Amino acid sequence: MEGINLERIGRTFTENLEAPVRKHLKNVYATFTLATIAASAGGYAHMFSTLIGAGLLTGLGAIGALIWLTLTPYDGKNQLQRLSLLGTFAFLSGCNLGPLLDLAVAVNPTLILQALLGTSVVFACFSLSALFAPRGHFLYLGGTLLSALSTLFWLSLLNIFFGSRLLFQVHLYIGLAVMCAFIVYDTQHILEKVRAGDRDYVMHSVELFIDFIGVFKRLLIILTDKEAQSKRRRRD
Repeated sequence: MEGINLERIGRTFTENLEAPVRKHLKNVYATFTLATIAASAGGYAHMFSTLIGAGLLTGLGAIGALIWLTLTPYDGKNQLQRLSLLGTFAFLSGCNLGPLLDLAVAVNPTLILQALLGTSVVFACFSLSALFAPRGHFLYLGGTLLSALSTLFWLSLLNIFFGSRLLFQVHLYIGLAVMCAFIVYDTQHILEKVRAGDRDYVMHSVELFIDFIGVFKRLLIILTDKEAQSKRRRRD
């Protein structure tokens, strides 16, 4: 039965995605994997090294590397340069998560692993949903997601003045749902861009990497907050 199901899944995957698209996706996900490894190294460097830590410079460095990468289109000769820029962006992004990682470790050292595993499962499930869905099925989400991002921005701005825990949690959970939806949307958007002739797998992997980091960050905050609240209740 499992063999039949796997065969059916493989056949559906082949029917939904043309050979050039499948080849492109291999490059995208391989590059995405390298970016997540670089981000992990950045987080490790912040926590266990005195050479680099999260701060204004690493934040500006990550933004600068991303802008530089965006302004450096692939010309057939600069693949190594663009991969280096991606690695720099990913490493500094992971480093910038350092304060959150420190907080999670202080509450419960296993929370980082839980959040990483949870994010990996969420990312895999939503990516597969996009890959096996009918062509363009989730592209309608684009406008809704942009509106949701705008709403989240105003919620966070509003909460600066009110300091409401309820607004904080609403922002957190809506943000997690939005980032999950972005995984589906970006995956299908990448497929359509490939079919239109856009083979920039480095920038496509950046889109998925940003989604992955967004889910991981929010999931880790949720887990850390719940664990801290649980410990507080036990002490009371």
